[in-house]
Amino acid sequence: MKANPGGNIDPAAVLGRDELIQTIWEILEQQSVRLNAERRIGKTSIIRKMCAEPPAGWLPVFQDLEGVHTAEQFSRQVFEVVQNFLGRWKRTANRAEQFLKESKIGVGGASWEHRGPHSYWQDLVVKSIEDLVDEKCEQRLVFFWDEVPYMLGNICRRQGEEVAVQILDTLRSLRQTHTDFRVVFTGSIGLHHVLARLHDAHLATEPVNDMYPVEVTPLAPVHAHQLAAALLSGERIPSSDCQAATEAIAEQADYFPFYIHHIVRCLKSNGTTATPESVLEVVQRQLVDANDPWELAHYRTRIPGYYQTGNDAELVALVLDCLAPAAEPLGVQEIFNRIQNQSAGHTERERLLKVLRLMERDHYLSRTLDGKYQFRFPLIRRWWRLDRGL
Repeated sequence: MKANPGGNIDPAAVLGRDELIQTIWEILEQQSVRLNAERRIGKTSIIRKMCAEPPAGWLPVFQDLEGVHTAEQFSRQVFEVVQNFLGRWKRTANRAEQFLKESKIGVGGASWEHRGPHSYWQDLVVKSIEDLVDEKCEQRLVFFWDEVPYMLGNICRRQGEEVAVQILDTLRSLRQTHTDFRVVFTGSIGLHHVLARLHDAHLATEPVNDMYPVEVTPLAPVHAHQLAAALLSGERIPSSDCQAATEAIAEQADYFPFYIHHIVRCLKSNGTTATPESVLEVVQRQLVDANDPWELAHYRTRIPGYYQTGNDAELVALVLDCLAPAAEPLGVQEIFNRIQNQSAGHTERERLLKVLRLMERDHYLSRTLDGKYQFRFPLIRRWWRLDRGL
């Protein structure tokens, strides 16, 4: 196996995810899923493996929704996938096609024409899904919709919050009405920020509470060690103590496959023998590299986009500044006191509590059993301290 940081991993080379994948398929027998994953944790590799190796009777279809900016574009993507699926079985029964003909809406070109005082997109989505679930085919289609929060954010900016709510409510209604309809929302970190924005716009809705949340965690240590060992062997990197080297690689990478691949690639490029010391040196150099090959700056640059209320973005940075150099996890009151001492402005305790909860959901923080807060990932804590000069 060769190191391939950031590249497409062959499904056969995706290690340590079989149990999680099996769990997701079992859940899909009963209900739709929200797959919540931190970036670079291996979510895309999991999805590709599920699409390449589905159980008998399933047909997964992956769609990246990041580039969708309108409800009409979304409805077109749904329509086209359903049409392709039904075409596999030579089925022609089609409410959706009939609707388009009766509405005189063309299906070609980069965009579809709007006709009448209301948009057609909702009817098209509903009729497409009705066509899908009414046809008794030998396989069940399941949508894997990636970057749903990006799409909803795009639609909020282009068409307004009400349209975003209508999309979510329409999909929820379809899931409740048609028990065979299945969808997986992936890349759903940030979805709660979109829902909070809709709530702040006084558009109360609970559009995903019927979808089962599944979190993708880093690899278990045993699987991280297996991945590191396979990469060292595949790259023919010498080591006097392979077990110690693989354990060091896994631990320094926080058990993220992406960082494990990067460490091994650096060892190979440097012509370095794999030892705990050489692994540590590689990681230290990567954390201060001005080119940011591990794309860690994303943890800083995404803050203003996620925390748009008042001065919440500033508060998030202050919390991380407090926790990064702390020798032990800190309780809420201790964080509050330190922020009050560091910040020129006044911070309300309730506001801090709200932000802390959001930061936990965004994978910045985790809580100990006694309720104290700490960085969720030690690697990100180390990088934050260096990036902020703490």
